[in-house]
Amino acid sequence: MSTNKRPEVMKGARKGALKRLFMMIMKDYPGYFFLVTFAIMVVAFAGVANSFFVGNILIDEFIQPSLDALEAGLTTNAYTYMLNNVTSTTFGIGFVPSLMVLGGIFIIGILASYTYNFFMAYIAQGIQKEIRDNLFDHMQNLPVSYFDQHTHGDVMSVYTNDVDSLREMLARSIPMMTSSIVTMFAAFVIMLFTDFYLAIVVLLVGVLMFFLTKFFASRSGRHFIKMQMELGRTNGYIEEMISGQKVVKVFNYEKKNVEEFKKHNEELFTQSVQANRYANILMPAVNQLGNLQYALIALIGGLFVINGVKGLGFSDLLSGHIYSMGLITSFLLYSKSFTQPIGQMAMQLNTVTMALAGASRIFAMTDEPVEIDEGYVELVNAREDENGNPVEVSEHTGKWAWKHPHTDGSQTTYTWLKGKINVNGVDFGYVPNKIVLHDITVYAEPGQKIAFVGPTGAGKTTITNLLNRFYDIADGKIRYDDININKIKKADLRRSLGMVFQDTKLFTGTVMENIRYGKLDASDEEVYKAAKLANADTFIQQLPEGYNTVLKNGGASLSQGQRQLLAIARAAIANPPVLILDEATSSIDSRTEAMVTKGMDAIMEGRTVFVIAHRLSTIKNSDVIMVLDHGHIIERGSHDALLAQKGKYYQLYTGNAIKE
Repeated sequence: MSTNKRPEVMKGARKGALKRLFMMIMKDYPGYFFLVTFAIMVVAFAGVANSFFVGNILIDEFIQPSLDALEAGLTTNAYTYMLNNVTSTTFGIGFVPSLMVLGGIFIIGILASYTYNFFMAYIAQGIQKEIRDNLFDHMQNLPVSYFDQHTHGDVMSVYTNDVDSLREMLARSIPMMTSSIVTMFAAFVIMLFTDFYLAIVVLLVGVLMFFLTKFFASRSGRHFIKMQMELGRTNGYIEEMISGQKVVKVFNYEKKNVEEFKKHNEELFTQSVQANRYANILMPAVNQLGNLQYALIALIGGLFVINGVKGLGFSDLLSGHIYSMGLITSFLLYSKSFTQPIGQMAMQLNTVTMALAGASRIFAMTDEPVEIDEGYVELVNAREDENGNPVEVSEHTGKWAWKHPHTDGSQTTYTWLKGKINVNGVDFGYVPNKIVLHDITVYAEPGQKIAFVGPTGAGKTTITNLLNRFYDIADGKIRYDDININKIKKADLRRSLGMVFQDTKLFTGTVMENIRYGKLDASDEEVYKAAKLANADTFIQQLPEGYNTVLKNGGASLSQGQRQLLAIARAAIANPPVLILDEATSSIDSRTEAMVTKGMDAIMEGRTVFVIAHRLSTIKNSDVIMVLDHGHIIERGSHDALLAQKGKYYQLYTGNAIKE
């Protein structure tokens, strides 16, 4: 996605990505979220409880008294003495029951860990599905201009790489980081209750680890974001080259293609190296500081035990305590519980950074403004009353009318759908301050055939794009059956227009499904009729499964001409009053063109037709021919009238005739 075009959107999306994800979780999975949070807290406190139990209970209350008894000559077997004669002063239970309590704590921790991982995976998959649903739903409502400005591969990268990195963060990184934070908090609280002096040592090293993590993470984060963006651009380039492999081969573009790809791949490599350089340093550095802290606690604690130093904690503010081996052992485990999560969080920061970069691209796409439709005139089924006027009905009649509510509160009026098009004084530019159409005026009465001719880039296809309201005009008016098309709902407007594009798009599915795309509720008989009308029935019958033959890869198994015939059949089944043919026969040979022309004449009968053609022999029977050049209509008239003028059309036609 081209982030350089909308940096403020990307910046805002990155800033609020985590908050928006949290809001999605709270909206869809509040119960699971609180269950996961509770399970994470149980895991964290179970870990700290185990540390406390090992040092303060097992060592101080069982092992140390048994060793003291052995040294004093009270027993010859410390193990037997511990089993039979020692009781925990904290819980009032023996050694075996204490081990059972410790085992119970372990089991509770394992079950809680399984619970939060299971439900977090469920939440992550659910959020991933919802995001993809939202993305696709939003994409259907984006204007055509959006796809003109973004490569298909870049858009696909949002659906794949970005969404998947988000799932990885939700399923693994966020639970682990949450667990780490809770564990650190619990460990530090119990350290303060146990001993202030050793807690200060842990805190000082922890602060150093925090700033070290922040230093490296901030530097790697910038490059991870750039890496994610470059990955999208690289995917876009790959998708473009794959779809254009035939062109690449024909024009021997392979070498240049490889050079361009290497530029993208080199930039991706550079950003990846920079990102991982800092990220890979961070984990070893944090681990080494953790080991240093562990050694310091062991050294200082050992010296305190040897010298009988008196300590102080929240649990004994008044009396204090003498350092013991059990206390030092517990503190070593507490310190591990405090520093290890920092290392774990540092390890997950890369994933989180990449995921948030991906989330920024996802939300940037969902934040793109949708196609604005302020229309209120609808296309409805109608029947004719005794006066010949349209009356709205719910059932399908094969007749259509415009339902026109009036903003002044007057009675809703109905107008028959006829196919009258008036374009009056239209100016248009794809970008502001760069007008490509100038003062375009076209009048098409129902049933007329209007042709646009002119050199490439003259603006022929642009005019038809304006009729569909793929783009909105800068100045002038376009009226459909004397209704301003800005007042007509876009879906109803486009339903009344049939289009056959120069570049045929077939979808994965059967031949019948592809033809039925023009009218989703069409019967099989209507499909057969439309195919015969377009002269596509003959070749369809010769396919392995006939109309049930499955087409893949855009109908790659068909010839270009056959694909074009299916597109014409698709327009025929839609049965619109206005038909737009954008180079509809450009990819068909002369013999096939003769067959299609017969079918096209039947399709065009009684309809308003706009034809764009370079092959001028196909438009001689047009009612009006418009000659465009650099966005201006420079000539208009019938075929014979334009030839008599001996102007631009005469030059184009005679040049075409000479070539033939």
